[in-house]
Amino acid sequence: MEKDERYSAIKRNGIISTLSLFFQSGYSAMLGLIANLVVTILLSPAIFGMYITVMSLISVLNYFSDIGLAASLVQKKEVSHDDFITTFTIQQLLVIIVVCIGFLGTEFVRSFYKLPPEGIYLYWALLISFFTSSLKTIPSILLERKIAFQKIVLVQIIESTVFYITIIVLAILKFGLTSFTIAVLLRSIVGLVFIYVISPWKPMFGISKTSLQVLLSFGVPFQASSFLALFKDDLITLFLGKVIGFEGVGYIGWAKKWAEAPIRIIMDNITKVLFPVLSQLQHDKEKIKQLIEKIMFYQTALLTPTILGLAMEMDDVVHVIPKYAKWAPALPLLYIFCISAFFASFSSPLINLMNSLGKAKIPFIFMFIWTIATWIFTPLLTHYFGYYGFPITVMIISLSSVFVVRKAQEFVPFRILASIYKPFFSTIAMGIVMFFVKQIYFHTFQGVILTSLSGAVTYLFVLFFVFKVNIIKEATSLVGK
Repeated sequence: MEKDERYSAIKRNGIISTLSLFFQSGYSAMLGLIANLVVTILLSPAIFGMYITVMSLISVLNYFSDIGLAASLVQKKEVSHDDFITTFTIQQLLVIIVVCIGFLGTEFVRSFYKLPPEGIYLYWALLISFFTSSLKTIPSILLERKIAFQKIVLVQIIESTVFYITIIVLAILKFGLTSFTIAVLLRSIVGLVFIYVISPWKPMFGISKTSLQVLLSFGVPFQASSFLALFKDDLITLFLGKVIGFEGVGYIGWAKKWAEAPIRIIMDNITKVLFPVLSQLQHDKEKIKQLIEKIMFYQTALLTPTILGLAMEMDDVVHVIPKYAKWAPALPLLYIFCISAFFASFSSPLINLMNSLGKAKIPFIFMFIWTIATWIFTPLLTHYFGYYGFPITVMIISLSSVFVVRKAQEFVPFRILASIYKPFFSTIAMGIVMFFVKQIYFHTFQGVILTSLSGAVTYLFVLFFVFKVNIIKEATSLVGK
């Protein structure tokens, strides 16, 4: 009985946290959409590409600021006071070293990418933001362990509001790249203050050898996977910035940002909550099996129609919005990234499943293979296909999600096809209807609205009347025991 009550409490907290994250993502996505439209209308692809490149440069530094200790605190069943102090101390030492290296390397970064002064100021602002973000780690972990993501969400909403409104206002005032610089600094300061108000924690320094050894046993292979992701994603962006130029990176960044928006909003939020929830249920395989199958269904039901709808509508959107046609050359890239996003959506939660079960070495092996493949195919395909090379590489690698599924099933024998076929075929029907509606209303604002509505209605109709899936009933069942 006590076990069932504990599961119900974990489930309830998980649902509240997930819904909170969805609200935050929806809110941030709305602001981000407005900001993205304003920025990509007013700024050139080259300037946008410069922002993407500098952001990737800071992401590179971020991987050196942690050795997986933060993830260990979430995954570990029982955590001591020494664990928190040790993690905070080690992380701050690493962050300070990395930030110092970052500032000392300013001249190299400037000359290598031929950045203007505004680009350097953005680089410095991101370094400062990088440091302040590290101070938020322990307060955030305290909330994650309680599966109280709704409190983290409140801070993120405040950060997003400050960040996007600042960008919108300053871009309109013609601040150019400096809009990002000021927005980054304001967001980092405001976020730091509010997280300590909501989740108080007194920073303390000290290193416990016993705590460090236990935390590193999980943290090192976990962080090794993240470190490989650095070479797979962010270093590739830096490579592309040098090889194909900022305009090409701008097109890739624009296409990737839009294509992966549904994943960032839907899948990332599920994944954030999934890791601590599964970590607490790691000894109950039957509960995990049920949870994974439900996650697969809801994720597919939300992601698949959203990705297809976005791919089918974006060509009209580009031509309907004033001054947005300059992004038309990036549309083929968007389609490729949409295919990649669909397949990649299945591997991410399962990688989290294996991490939560303490099998961090297996995700590391997958990430190692993906990283090698990225660095083999990207330079080769970029040589022959220009800025199409990287998107094609990403699509090829995303197909390997089938192997992730098979490996995860060795630990938890969940059913994948039975979980996803209903929303998948409903999405196919939706796409067919949208295709015919688009032939009638071509590159018009009315067409965008009517095509979207007809697609949504078709999807829900097929799901309900053909496959007998009652979305409201399904959602209600989540909340119940």
